[in-house]
Amino acid sequence: MEMINAIGRRKASVARVFLTKGEGTISINGKDYKDYFPQLHVQGSITEPFTTVNLESNLYNLKINVGGGGYKGQAEAARMGISRALVKLNADFRKPLKDKKLLTRDAREVERKKYGKPKARKSFQFSKR
Repeated sequence: MEMINAIGRRKASVARVFLTKGEGTISINGKDYKDYFPQLHVQGSITEPFTTVNLESNLYNLKINVGGGGYKGQAEAARMGISRALVKLNADFRKPLKDKKLLTRDAREVERKKYGKPKARKSFQFSKR
């Protein structure tokens, strides 16, 4: 195993994940993941695929390039990319990851604004007279 790469997406965010053997560093856009995502609940979503398959995260180095969207979308895109990389590493990991819906692409995105309306679906107040 040299390097396994995978892509994860969520909302407008795209994450490219590179998994290699190593001492367990997780870097996102050149920073440590705890510095890039200071919120604890978001940090948990990054390491969730490893805890799901009972794999020590300190066996592998993760280099993640993420862009677009907000911090929550970026974290979930990275989570999906890590899950896909783990499935490429070992096909037996597919079932537990799929049961927790970590391999499912959440395609919900913001609906575009329509002309003649203040928002995507909101209309101006109707006046009969």
